[in-house]
Amino acid sequence: MSDLARDIEALAGTPVMCVGDLMLDRFVYGSVERISPEAPIPVLRIERRASMLGGAGNVAANLEAVGCQPRFLSVVGDDEAGSAILHQLVEARLADACCIVTEPGRQTTEKTRFFAHNQQLLRTDRETVSAITATSSNSLLAAARTLMADVRAVILSDYGKGVLTADLCRTLITMARDAGRPVIVDPKGTDYERYRGATVVTPNRRELGQASGLPVGTDDEIVTAARRLMDRHGLETVVATRSEQGMTVVTARDGGETRLPAEAREVFDVSGAGDTVVAMLGAALGAGIPVVDAARLANLAAGVVVGKVGTAVVRVSDLLAALHHQEWAEGEAKVVSLEAACERAERWRRQGRRVGFTNGCFDLIHPGHVSLLQQARAACDRLVVGLNSDDSVRRLKGDTRPVQSETARATVLASLRPVDLVVVFPENTPLTVIRALRPDVLIKGADYRIDQVVGAELVQSTGGRVVLADLSAGHSTTATIARMNR
Repeated sequence: MSDLARDIEALAGTPVMCVGDLMLDRFVYGSVERISPEAPIPVLRIERRASMLGGAGNVAANLEAVGCQPRFLSVVGDDEAGSAILHQLVEARLADACCIVTEPGRQTTEKTRFFAHNQQLLRTDRETVSAITATSSNSLLAAARTLMADVRAVILSDYGKGVLTADLCRTLITMARDAGRPVIVDPKGTDYERYRGATVVTPNRRELGQASGLPVGTDDEIVTAARRLMDRHGLETVVATRSEQGMTVVTARDGGETRLPAEAREVFDVSGAGDTVVAMLGAALGAGIPVVDAARLANLAAGVVVGKVGTAVVRVSDLLAALHHQEWAEGEAKVVSLEAACERAERWRRQGRRVGFTNGCFDLIHPGHVSLLQQARAACDRLVVGLNSDDSVRRLKGDTRPVQSETARATVLASLRPVDLVVVFPENTPLTVIRALRPDVLIKGADYRIDQVVGAELVQSTGGRVVLADLSAGHSTTATIARMNR
């Protein structure tokens, strides 16, 4: 196991405090088929909606996703968006360790993005950007004092919406440093004096230039600008994020500098990447990982999250897959969890590609299987194959099956050109997978009628279609096994 793989495993169970501006990210997806007769604007036919935590909430969600124990402190307004955050999102995911203060008269930050196919059409914002009240600030500080002894790191996620006032920042940093806890700051604006004494700050290139007042066009200029900030404000480390050029880590303790190239294999959506970076740094430093190695993990995580859709999180499985991607064909593992497959399918759909799905036991791959997969792939742009688990095959075929384990069967399937992803499912039928994946095309052999195909009605109800593939005569796993046993 590599050192970074050990570091990833070390994150599990690490308690990390996150304080900052909480937002509600809403996504509205649909299609555009006409222009409005009222004005020269597209008419969006809404098909579905989604909501998730944004801002500091996305930092906490990323901490949870890698196995940490987030302790989350923030402020919302007494409005519908604040209620949605409290009752639908925070309580469902982070209820055991939250202090979410409701401030009367405050507008909860709410960002709504409208998408047609793979194109974002519009974003609307509703928010209050004034400083929180002294009462709200005191409530957050009281919660922080109670939690500080049990956490291993503190993250300040500053979006400039008013939660992290200058006084609150200074008090939290002093409190954390007195307790021996590292403080990681995702900064906003040019007043870095409010972050004095922080362990790590994570400005992007533009923010670094604005805060330091220096040029940041070259590697050397970035290092010089970072050192100016460190000298001025007593900062231990600057991790400057540089988009497609990766990161630069500049430390005060040993005067060192480390340049980390970007890890992304495909950039699809950069929203939330900064949240992932600061969450990973906080998790890693809280787990006792040295700052440069923590930055390597954060860089790896950033490379994963920019390939996901919307305000996304990175999981341990994502990190391990990214870490070992050179060991797998085409730099990517094809055998994935259902959750990962759904994320990949959503990304493909946003790119205008049709997602197909077929399933089976695929025990002893034969020409009939190959023909089915080829026809399935011809009916769509990306093919996901559902594979019955070993227990599922036994229930369906008897105690003598499968001949090959699910690992072996999944590996063989993943090596075939028509197959883009493989998902192993434990149920007798793939209905749970189909319901979650929402394929555009469902493919099954022609020995079924469409009304007999599991999931057909579900796929058709959402505008998808069912394809019955021609069977290759004379081939079946049962017959092959029978011939072997003669």
